[in-house]
Amino acid sequence: MSNDEIMDIDSLPFSSKGKGKTSSNDFSQPELNENLPWVEKYRPVTLNDVVSHKDITSTIEKFIEKNRLPHLLFYGPPGTGKTSTILAVARRIYGEEYRKQILELNASDDRGIDVVREQIKQFAETRTLFSKGFKLIILDEADMMTQAAQAALRRVIEQYTKNVRFCIICNYVNKIAPAIQSRCTRFRFSPLPSTEVEKRINLVIETERVKVTEDGKKALMKLSKGDMRRALNVLQACHAAYDITSETEIYNCTGSPHPSDIETIVKSMLSDEFTTAHQLISTMKTERGLALQDLLVGVYEYIETIEIKPHARVYLLDHLATTEYRLSTGGSERIQMSALLGAFKNAVELTSR
Repeated sequence: MSNDEIMDIDSLPFSSKGKGKTSSNDFSQPELNENLPWVEKYRPVTLNDVVSHKDITSTIEKFIEKNRLPHLLFYGPPGTGKTSTILAVARRIYGEEYRKQILELNASDDRGIDVVREQIKQFAETRTLFSKGFKLIILDEADMMTQAAQAALRRVIEQYTKNVRFCIICNYVNKIAPAIQSRCTRFRFSPLPSTEVEKRINLVIETERVKVTEDGKKALMKLSKGDMRRALNVLQACHAAYDITSETEIYNCTGSPHPSDIETIVKSMLSDEFTTAHQLISTMKTERGLALQDLLVGVYEYIETIEIKPHARVYLLDHLATTEYRLSTGGSERIQMSALLGAFKNAVELTSR
């Protein structure tokens, strides 16, 4: 397989086996640190603990067995198993002492050219006495690196391939320089299937004895959106804060607007006068501690479910996307909220035609 060949991983969900620092079949090892965040406590240990398509798993194993691991580029949304996978690879290659053979950097913090010239280059220059013949450098969130740093990194990758293998991890592959992409074998990590997230969540609920209602679990699945890290963090926070975790607790813990609040807001924007609807939204934002951007996601999903003429739906969805973009670029929340209300009033007129 050539280094510039693209291999897409539809998903690398966590398997129902394995837990934290234990073996994949033992959940009661005394060395398990009970104070660890659940994200770390239930992180996959081996490649077998990370479920993927059989051909992908076998390819990674063949790379390792033949001692021909290429430079790797893992990309995709957060919480889909990118970092867990490369740590499992490192453990598979180097054993339990793998930390001595890897350099792990978060490029969102260490993003400048000096880091490449000093830390990375210094680590790469030192030849390893380990039998595998190369060390591993893991650059997490590499899409935050500056262009100058990426240019320097390209040169280091070329110069020290005999000593080092790089694993570059990012959310947005288009922010990685093409020259670096072409030197790596790329793996795409898609959001995890909800069924796989639910398997892991059920295991954690049973092991940690979390009291969660069925509607609470459904809300957790909905809000996690295939992000295992988010699902575990929210579940742990709710377990710490509440005796019983229901839908209301999940939404309160995440700061997301409750679906009933979204329904009230949308109905008001569609039927009430402008001033009345504006006052209702302002009051809800203040009482619930919500930002307009929080409401947009819920409104977007709700519009998809209500009966409305297609051209009015398209108009509203386009306006929501525009509002979200303006807010993300520093637009005034007050102005955008008034514009959003105006768009709903226009949609009512489009519907009545």
